[in-house]
Amino acid sequence: MTNVATIFGGSGFLGRYITQRLAARGFRIRVAVRRPNEAGFVRVYGPPGQIEPYLANVRYDNSVQEAIQGSDTVINCVGILNQVGKQKFNHIHVDAAERIARFASELGVSNLVHISSLGSTPESESVYARTKALGEEAILRNYPDCTIFRPSVIFGNEDEFFNKFAAMARLSPVLPLPGANTRFQPVYVDDVAKAVEQAVFSKDIRGIYELGGNEILTLKELIDLMLEVIRRKRLVIPLPPEICSPLGWALDMVQIFSGGLVKNNLLTRDQLIQLGSDNVVSGDFPTLQDLKISPTLLESVLEDYLYSYRPAGQFTSIHESSGGLGKNQDF
Repeated sequence: MTNVATIFGGSGFLGRYITQRLAARGFRIRVAVRRPNEAGFVRVYGPPGQIEPYLANVRYDNSVQEAIQGSDTVINCVGILNQVGKQKFNHIHVDAAERIARFASELGVSNLVHISSLGSTPESESVYARTKALGEEAILRNYPDCTIFRPSVIFGNEDEFFNKFAAMARLSPVLPLPGANTRFQPVYVDDVAKAVEQAVFSKDIRGIYELGGNEILTLKELIDLMLEVIRRKRLVIPLPPEICSPLGWALDMVQIFSGGLVKNNLLTRDQLIQLGSDNVVSGDFPTLQDLKISPTLLESVLEDYLYSYRPAGQFTSIHESSGGLGKNQDF
């Protein structure tokens, strides 16, 4: 093993945790990103020269080939939640995955790890889920001896799930909630990174793994837990599909007609389709438990990064311990 790893999307939410773990194991790492000038922070995850942002665009053959050349391990964390501008699901989830796997095979890479998503099926009405599944097929077709991880919703300090809802709760007394009864199995970001680390160092960890936490909760239960953590009382209103669908369409139209200047970060029609199906492990594939990884509890982590959304921020605990002296906070 040359101990050189190329991590596509290595400066992203999950990618930076994987980068830190492999750096701690002595890997020299290329963090392959479109804008290396915005990924300079990854250098501090290791000694000088060990980790370097590397210019790469997964839409182009020569760019992917150059990023992989000389690497023994390749990890693909690239993915998008919403289509904006040239960033299309098919280009990122399918074409890019195929390109990475093809060059990993041609260049003799020893380890290829691909991050997919739970609920990915070629028959899904959701373009996101369908292209994730087609991306898996492209990976397996070009590099059969790979490892594919399908996580449920990932939580952690920089997540786009709890942080998004907490930000909404800070601004609004009411939280409309589509898909309130949809079940999720949130998995901690560093648990996923641990799984990737194991796959890199063990030839026995190959094939598809489904990664979920130790609790299965509905979306409403997750939001209620989040509200409890940030000490805010909000009216959570489950929305029926007949209301959500026109709303998602309207928000999508705003993004389209604004040329992407106004991004739909609230609710897309495709996300509504995804909310129609549970996002939990199926039982048909190995899980974290098969990797001897004990899932991190939601409650043990949420307070560590959601405290800033509390009415008094980090001082809320002091306020509570004082018996609520000076009760002028907006709870």
